Amino acid sequence: MSSRLDGRTALVTGSTSGIGRATAIALAERGAHVIVSGRDTVRGQRTVQDLRSGGARADFVPADLVSHRGARSLAEQALGVSGRVDILVNNAGVFTFGPTTSRTEADVNHIYNLNVKAPFFLVQSLVPQMVERGSGAVVNILTGAAHRGSPAAGLYGSSKAALLLLTKGWAAEFGPSGIRVNAVSPGMIRTEGTDGGAGLEEIAATIPARRLGDPHEVAPAVAFLASDEAAYVHGAILPVDGGAVAA
Repeated sequence: MSSRLDGRTALVTGSTSGIGRATAIALAERGAHVIVSGRDTVRGQRTVQDLRSGGARADFVPADLVSHRGARSLAEQALGVSGRVDILVNNAGVFTFGPTTSRTEADVNHIYNLNVKAPFFLVQSLVPQMVERGSGAVVNILTGAAHRGSPAAGLYGSSKAALLLLTKGWAAEFGPSGIRVNAVSPGMIRTEGTDGGAGLEEIAATIPARRLGDPHEVAPAVAFLASDEAAYVHGAILPVDGGAVAA
């Protein structure tokens, strides 16, 4: 089995920064043609330039995934770039914390549109072509909040728990057609979105790794699940959380 991804095209949502950007780099290093996607055109083009300067094939497709039309449009544009998508990484997401009583209908719609509906419609749009070819991989990005209750993360955690169940459901649905669907569940990772990890260090000190993680420590797990080395892996949830799952 090989970890190389030569000849394959990977679409990574939310890949202009953080875990998504690190994943785009990891997939490109393994030979994939990477389609970078996100709302920020400047960051997207910078990411593509960095990948191309390293000898990789990369293109940027701007996308706002809050609406199902945005997800379908991204799928169409991605197919227009290379004619196929062999690997879909559903990384784009939004998080917010607070008590249930403070959440508005707009909050619920925003989080579920991006964290649940966007992956759903991307899979609906792209996996049928994978099925026709008899091969492909989908990797969803979860979070520790999907596995356990928190007084401040009920809404966010429930959206990622829905994606967890979709991961298993899609694995059962598409596995017989040669499509592998798995997920990576990162723990506390230092990214721009987490304000550099501010306020998380004390919590991180209680887990076995005794520190925050880095996006580049998550990306290889995604690349593994996308590769032929994971040919017999279906419906798995791989924690990359410094041992938080054991704490």
